[in-house]
Amino acid sequence: MHVAVIGANGGIGRELLSRLADAGHDPIGVVRDESQFDEIRERGGEPRLGDLEGEFESALEGADAVVFTAGSGGDTDWGKTLLIDLWGARRSIDACVEHGIDRFVMISAYRASEPLGDPEAMRPYWVAKRCADDFLEASALDATVLRPTALTDNEGTGRVSASFEYDGEGGDDIPRADVAHAVVAALETDETIGETIRLFGGDTAIEDAVRPER
Repeated sequence: MHVAVIGANGGIGRELLSRLADAGHDPIGVVRDESQFDEIRERGGEPRLGDLEGEFESALEGADAVVFTAGSGGDTDWGKTLLIDLWGARRSIDACVEHGIDRFVMISAYRASEPLGDPEAMRPYWVAKRCADDFLEASALDATVLRPTALTDNEGTGRVSASFEYDGEGGDDIPRADVAHAVVAALETDETIGETIRLFGGDTAIEDAVRPER
C-alpha cells in the first residue's frame, strides 16, 4: 500500500516510515518543512509538504491508507492541541472521505477512553483525542484506533499487551517503536477494522496481540 503518515517527523512517525518500507509498503512522509525531507528519504519515505493548519490535502494524493500520528507536542498550549490533535485529525478524516482513501489508523492515547480522569491538567488533551476518535468512528472509513499508554524511546521488543475493552487499570509503558510496529500489523490485518485497541508493554507478539478474538 501507499501509506501517508501525517506527523512523519514525530517519534512514532520516524519509526513507522522505515517499518512500512521494510514490510514492502510505500510510505509517504507528510511534514511541514522541506528541511525534513532528507530524513524522510533516509527512512524510506517519499517526502511531501502538508500543514494541518493550512493546505495538506494534496500530500495525500495517491495514498491507499493514512496514519494520523501528528501532535501539538508537550511544549504548546491547549489552543494548539485543539488545532492539531482535534481539528487537524478531523480535517484529515474529511480529506480521506472526500478523496476516497478508505483505510485510516489513528494514534490516540490510552486515557482518551476516560478523558476526565486525573491528572486534571491533562484532561483537555485526552478530550481532544477522544473527540477525534469519535469523529473517525462515526465516519465511513475503515478505521482502527490505537490507544497506547505512556510512550518511551526504548528499543522495540516486538511484543505488547493489548486490550479491546477499557478497564481503567492501564499497563506498562510502551516503546514508540512497538507502537509503530502495531500500526503496520493493524494495516495488514483486516480484523482490526472497526476496533479500538489499547496498547501496553507486554509479552505477546504484536501481530497476535492486535488481532481480536472472535
